[in-house]
Amino acid sequence: MKLITVAGPPSSGKTSVILKLIEMMQSRGAGRIGVVKFDCLTSFDQIRYREAGVPVEIGFSGKVCPDHFFISNIENAVRWGVSSGFDMLITESAGLCNRCCPHIREIPAVCVIDNLSGINTPRKIGPMLKFADYVVITKGDIVSQAEREVFKFNVRQVNTRARIMFMNGITGQGAFTLARHLTGAPEVTTLSDMRLRFTTPASVCSYCTGETRIGDEFQNGMMKKMQFTAVPANGSPE
Repeated sequence: MKLITVAGPPSSGKTSVILKLIEMMQSRGAGRIGVVKFDCLTSFDQIRYREAGVPVEIGFSGKVCPDHFFISNIENAVRWGVSSGFDMLITESAGLCNRCCPHIREIPAVCVIDNLSGINTPRKIGPMLKFADYVVITKGDIVSQAEREVFKFNVRQVNTRARIMFMNGITGQGAFTLARHLTGAPEVTTLSDMRLRFTTPASVCSYCTGETRIGDEFQNGMMKKMQFTAVPANGSPE
């Protein structure tokens, strides 16, 4: 079974891109394709997948870090895909903190990013964009050609090796190019002993275990504190 990981900020158009990709790949004889959606609190994307006849499983991380939730469940997701007889499994996850890296070494990684999110947004996104093999820019039809080029340039500044392409999640324009690149994805039966492309966000503190009170006396474990500079009464910080 081929495995593809798709990630990107919320509402960037990941589900639309995946649906158009599946439609294009099935027209090219890709066989049965399933989807696993990793989310935090709630999702309605399963409705769209089921309406399109795509088998889907949804997982909610709740209070657990989405990255840690992804890592602890991805192997079982692959087992589900293999046992279901899928020829390809696509995982979808949202990088809510922009530090996420749900990409695995030797597994094709796609990052979907929204052209309307702001010209400097690519520079604010971490491993999820930097270590992707393919960057899909959506909603480019709404902005000018100049804005598309500047946005693409900023993406290239962050990720110098990825293939960057524009795709319309409504019409499917650009899906052919993405499908052509992903057709040659390697097949896997297990992810055991494979590695992530980057480390996940790390924190083991009192707030991780349910503490809600504010104050130094309630803060234990791995904490990170800011250093504030004194501001003179008659001027700017020194």
